[in-house]
Amino acid sequence: MALFDDILSGGTWLTGLAIGVGAVVRLPVAAPVLRPLAKTAIKGGILAYQGAAGVLEEIGHLVAEAAAEGGEELATEGLEEAAEVAG
Repeated sequence: MALFDDILSGGTWLTGLAIGVGAVVRLPVAAPVLRPLAKTAIKGGILAYQGAAGVLEEIGHLVAEAAAEGGEELATEGLEEAAEVAG
């Protein structure tokens, strides 16, 4: 139990060494299980990034379209007001 208390309280160099040795011993046993999980997590991250990039691109197009339409409406209103004042 003291090992867990050391880990939670920041530990010492001995605690770090014990964790490192334990990881080296366990890694060959856990690698066949962890590799597919890591690949799946990486693929999911890539897909999430691509999806978010697509959504942001669409939002950019919508904002640009709305700005263009707003500018056209302002120009049209300005021409109508100028015509009323002149005519």
